Amino acid sequence: MTAGIREVPVNSSPAVAANAEGEEIEVLESTDVLPVAMEDYDPENSGFISTERCRDLLAAHGSELDPHKLEVLLALTNGNADGKICYQDFVNLMSSKRSNSFRRAILQGSRQLRGCSLRDEVGLGLSQRLVRHVAYETLPREIDRKWYFDSYTYCPPPLLILAITIAEIAVFMYYGFQLDRFVLQVSSPQFLKSPFPYHPQLRAQAWRFLSYSFMHTGIEHLGLNMAMQLLVGVPLEMVHGALRIGLVYVCGVLAGSLAASITDMTAPVVGSSGGVYALVSAHLANVVMNWSGMKCQFKLFRMAMALVCMSVEFGRAVWLRFYPPAFPPCPNPSFVAHLGGVVVGLTLGVVVLQNYEQRLQEQSLFWIFFCVYTLFVLCAVFWNVFAYNLLDVRLPPPP
Repeated sequence: MTAGIREVPVNSSPAVAANAEGEEIEVLESTDVLPVAMEDYDPENSGFISTERCRDLLAAHGSELDPHKLEVLLALTNGNADGKICYQDFVNLMSSKRSNSFRRAILQGSRQLRGCSLRDEVGLGLSQRLVRHVAYETLPREIDRKWYFDSYTYCPPPLLILAITIAEIAVFMYYGFQLDRFVLQVSSPQFLKSPFPYHPQLRAQAWRFLSYSFMHTGIEHLGLNMAMQLLVGVPLEMVHGALRIGLVYVCGVLAGSLAASITDMTAPVVGSSGGVYALVSAHLANVVMNWSGMKCQFKLFRMAMALVCMSVEFGRAVWLRFYPPAFPPCPNPSFVAHLGGVVVGLTLGVVVLQNYEQRLQEQSLFWIFFCVYTLFVLCAVFWNVFAYNLLDVRLPPPP
């Protein structure tokens, strides 16, 4: 491995070894963890240990380890096809990290853990039961659930989706009192005069392609989006982190407005449906692809209710789009943003949610979809710059 590794006495416990050397060993990349050839294997100073020796150590000192991590180590030991385990993998485990080689060894071995399932554990506090519930709602494998349950610390707390929701409520309440209307605000003459909504005449104001998500046409619009956003977004953020969920959400919002500017060129856009549909569709697709492994209660009922809410909200948007417009000749807000969010969720979102502990830069499929998404954004920008004039589109007057 590296020259800086000190030799660890064979009679020391795994926990003591990790504490003594965890800070001295740099976390290796996947290409550095496994030896290139068998002749490079040095039992005295290679950084590897045989699976037989590892079993002996776990049998002797396993009581000193966290039971969940002990089960993962046993699965790693029993499923390792090379007959040896890298000490770096052990350090990664004790410091709540997993390398590519660690992950491959687990996948190659048996996925059945020796202990009881996480659901059968008793004596858990309220916060622990919440984390366990979230694990079963979002993760398809027991080994990942136990890993997540053992390592989650509520730091940082899941504040991104909550902050977005609070901001949307604040904006809605402000315009509700200003317009003296909380239902079908879009019918107010002042609704589109806000600096937030996307309007085709004002598409040069680039922030509107994102800020439109804070405006909603009425309390029914806000209520449905807020319910799906909180029920799906907060658990996903607890598992995958604010960066990943924020990426999917923002990409869905941006794709929604750009898709509307291409396919429904004369209509404004409001509402957070692009981001919400990206999160919900990614989650539902992940559940379907891992149906047998998902152990959440009433998963069929939950999926049906999510699809019903999405259908109701989408149907409301379609009906409103073809309802007599509030600002003739400007049509009512477009429903195309919903479809843009769904496409993002089924492509980029699914990849982001597939491996919760694997870094995004390690996933080749993520880069493929991200490049396709970037190409779409660039094409949409050129479309907005040139196509309206080339096609001589008759736009409604600015609000």
